[in-house]
Amino acid sequence: MAKPIRKPVRKSEQKHRSLVNEPLPLGRENYIILGAGILVIVAGYLAMLEGSVEGFLPLVLSPILLVTGYCVVIPIGIMYRKSSIKEPPVAEPLNRA
Repeated sequence: MAKPIRKPVRKSEQKHRSLVNEPLPLGRENYIILGAGILVIVAGYLAMLEGSVEGFLPLVLSPILLVTGYCVVIPIGIMYRKSSIKEPPVAEPLNRA
């Protein structure tokens, strides 16, 4: 069986089509989570600015905040997706008396 012949599409038209049809990759919730991650990271760097060298904030709290921000909150903000699977409503059983 012969394959149908396709008309070649110009690259400029192809780019225009793909830009119009694609939604934004991240939603509102993603940006909120990313903002929270940035705030955690900034708090970690501010805790590191404390004057004492051997204090609790720069040696203990600051690394915990930085690792949490960079390795937990930011990746969650990038990978989070709202679940779009909706379960069908369950029918109630009939009562026979």
